[in-house]
Amino acid sequence: MRPVILLAAILALAGCSIGDPFVKPDTKPPAVWKNAAPPTVRAQWPSADWWRRFGSARLDDLMRQGQQSNFDLAIAVAKVRQADAQVAIMGAPLLPSLSGSGGSNGARASTAASLSSSSSSSNGPGPKPRYTASTNTLLNASYEIDFWGKNAAGLESAEAAAQASRFDQQTVMLTVQSSIATTYFDILGLQERLRVARESVANAESVLSVFTDRMAAGTATSLDVAQQESVVANQRATIAPLEQQMRQDFNALAILTGRLPEDLALVPESLAGLAIPAVAPGLPSELLNRRPDVQSAEANLRAANADITVARAAWFPSISLTGQGGFQSVDLAKMMTHASLLWSVASSVTQPIFDGGKISGTIEQKRGRWDELSQTYRKAVASAFSDVENALIAVEKTSEEVEAQRVAEATARRAFEIAQSLMAGGTVDITTVLNTQKTLFTVQDALAQARLLQLQAVVGLYKAMGGGWTGG
Repeated sequence: MRPVILLAAILALAGCSIGDPFVKPDTKPPAVWKNAAPPTVRAQWPSADWWRRFGSARLDDLMRQGQQSNFDLAIAVAKVRQADAQVAIMGAPLLPSLSGSGGSNGARASTAASLSSSSSSSNGPGPKPRYTASTNTLLNASYEIDFWGKNAAGLESAEAAAQASRFDQQTVMLTVQSSIATTYFDILGLQERLRVARESVANAESVLSVFTDRMAAGTATSLDVAQQESVVANQRATIAPLEQQMRQDFNALAILTGRLPEDLALVPESLAGLAIPAVAPGLPSELLNRRPDVQSAEANLRAANADITVARAAWFPSISLTGQGGFQSVDLAKMMTHASLLWSVASSVTQPIFDGGKISGTIEQKRGRWDELSQTYRKAVASAFSDVENALIAVEKTSEEVEAQRVAEATARRAFEIAQSLMAGGTVDITTVLNTQKTLFTVQDALAQARLLQLQAVVGLYKAMGGGWTGG
């Protein structure tokens, strides 16, 4: 009766826990964005397919390929599977462990000793050999009572780690999407700059031809020709780096979409043909539920809090119950009878007495890990707000730069058209026309770069806002 009472008391207290409840670090969000979007732009968070707002069917197809075949995404999915399996492993100690066994054995007793002792007293036949056999079937059970909540805390830690793994997968997804967009836009920008550079080379060669003809006519010097040859050479030198970067971007885009560079077939469109979405984030307080990296940092913090409980539990006794029941008989026909029944029940208590500071060191290590991840979480939150603010600044200033470059391009174009008109009337010579054309090409290159920066800034804002994902 006394063991039963003791067992009931143990089970009644088995839900005790020595852990502290999880408290998320205080991170007060700002009331409003410091660099707010223009009042004409309605505040809203991105949709799941945010990239479609650029109006590019080719970009849509690249995103589809990336979601299906990107290597980093496949790695992230595999990590989620591992984390889910770890949850199952850590949950197993909360349930009894059962195992079954069965077997049979036979033995023949030696008659040598009996024969030697009886040979002097009898000349008759010796004793017959003795055979024995037995069969058994057993069911074994064991259970560690989670008296201090150690196993439950271990499961909680694994579950939080699995959540963090899923948030990390979403972070990888957002990174892949933004990388595909910025790389594709970079290709379009380089394509536009190459067009301008080649036209600039053609313009410089035309000027060189004019000076060569004038030198032959005696109206220009060899210095004029040499200076223009230097201009042509410098213009040609700008093409190779642009082509190199463009080819490297093609290779990078192939890897992002999960294929070999030679397998990527892509005909880029015009940079100017893309739409520039008007983007404005909602309230700052909503951002933390939209950033998977922030959610991952919080999940890791939850796991660390549970790990402290696991470490603390090592100070206290570990209580285990074991049992065994089954049948054993030398007669197979009587195997399942009451007479063949056997069972045993045992309990054990293990209490650490001296461990050389291992347990206290482990607890301190887990607390240090908590402090580390607490600061990591605070940093992730602060970085999230900073990323949005920086992206808002980039969108605003690149938009202003594009407008300024458009004005400069329109002015240069007008100057070129005036020079052409004056040349037709005989007022200016071809050199003036070609120089105004060179200026126009330079401004067009700057405009292409400004448009690229504007597109990349918008993508950066989408990424800073967490894309179309939400954890709320």
